[in-house]
Amino acid sequence: MTSVFLDYFGTTRTYPITDRLLSGLSHAEQVAELANRGMSVIQLREKNLSPAEFYQDAEQAMVVARHYGVKIIINDWVDIALALKADGVHLGQHDLKVEAARRILGNDVIIGLSTHNVAQAQQAARMPIDYLAIGPIFLTATKESSNPPVTLQGLAAVRRTAPGIPLVAIGGINSLNRTEVIAAGADAVAVIRDLWAAQHPRAL
Repeated sequence: MTSVFLDYFGTTRTYPITDRLLSGLSHAEQVAELANRGMSVIQLREKNLSPAEFYQDAEQAMVVARHYGVKIIINDWVDIALALKADGVHLGQHDLKVEAARRILGNDVIIGLSTHNVAQAQQAARMPIDYLAIGPIFLTATKESSNPPVTLQGLAAVRRTAPGIPLVAIGGINSLNRTEVIAAGADAVAVIRDLWAAQHPRAL
């Protein structure tokens, strides 16, 4: 499967997500470290700073990203993505509706959507998105979730029911299980904790 979104990954198939608490680094510092390790698409995710504080950090991260030629996806915040002219936004089930985000951001900006089961993935595949994320695949300590693990079998089911859209798997994925996750149907894997386990990112 090919798409503009997937082409950005090159051969890494790894979609890193920033985490200030795990890494001990600002978003800008994380982008620099990840870029130096060959990452070409990075999602900035922030759950603790105020919107104004995150904007300032993300603005600095965008400067770093442009220096390295890295694509930046903003988690949740459509207004911040618009203001920073980020490459995309990643939305959750309770964020701004995809159709509204598309009207605001235009057709050239990447939009991804989190899903947690086959039914949500089927609905997402009919929306104007560039990729859908499915998870958690496994239990994860990075983010509290009320959603049960999708499992590899569930991931394979999502792949069968949504064959025409890039699929990003997330949740408990590491260097030990990523091969089977890709084999089950994921086009790329989103990684947080495994990148920052030793407070230094590493390419998977």
